[in-house]
Amino acid sequence: MTKGARMPDTFVAGDGPRHVAIIMDGNGRWAQARGRPRLFGHHAGARRVREIVKACPFLGVKYLTIFAFSTENWKRTQTEVAGLMSLFRRYIMKEMQEFVADNVRVRFIGDRPRLDRKLRNLMDEAEAMTAGCTGTNLTIALNYGGRDEVSRATKRLAMDVAEGRLDPADVDEETLPKYLDTCVLPDPDLVIRTSGEARISNFLLWQSAYAEYEFIDTLWPDFTADVFAKLLAQYGTRDRRFGAVPA
Repeated sequence: MTKGARMPDTFVAGDGPRHVAIIMDGNGRWAQARGRPRLFGHHAGARRVREIVKACPFLGVKYLTIFAFSTENWKRTQTEVAGLMSLFRRYIMKEMQEFVADNVRVRFIGDRPRLDRKLRNLMDEAEAMTAGCTGTNLTIALNYGGRDEVSRATKRLAMDVAEGRLDPADVDEETLPKYLDTCVLPDPDLVIRTSGEARISNFLLWQSAYAEYEFIDTLWPDFTADVFAKLLAQYGTRDRRFGAVPA
């Protein structure tokens, strides 16, 4: 939490979401508004991630999933993509020991083969180093797309059927999630998107079927732990019925 900050009086951790997913949008616009290059905003956004991860235990959030780089982000300029890949490598190297010290379990989801070998090795190392951590579960979506994830999962499922490990008659809506990148995670309770955009951008399409959504105007580098706490408090006032009606 930021120095001197406190949670709103109305916030009760037990009423909040267990799993929060965040589409971290607005880094580039934040930087451009300050006359700086877009990568300046991405670096500011990476620093903001640290604050939000550290706030999670105080706010009752056990699982945090952040959208760092999508399968569509390769369409950006070569300079920005190269800068982002360098940032990811530096971020993982810099934060790895901090994750362990803070008892944060780190996982990555997404299609890894397109990423460079050094980055993949760092991702593997971070997952191995934090495998025994029992605090916050931080999942970083890197070269991730919801449709791509479902496509890859379906291929693995089809292969199991073809090779006789799975009976087609046994395939139902409980089967596919076992093949998704998020198979060890609970579905998100709350999805937040910053920067004023009101779309989900191919993020956790299957998993978010019954998630609550918050679309806020705040740009990601300005998304403080206090803003986070207020959104979690608002979530606690919602009546989640999952298609049912009140008794």
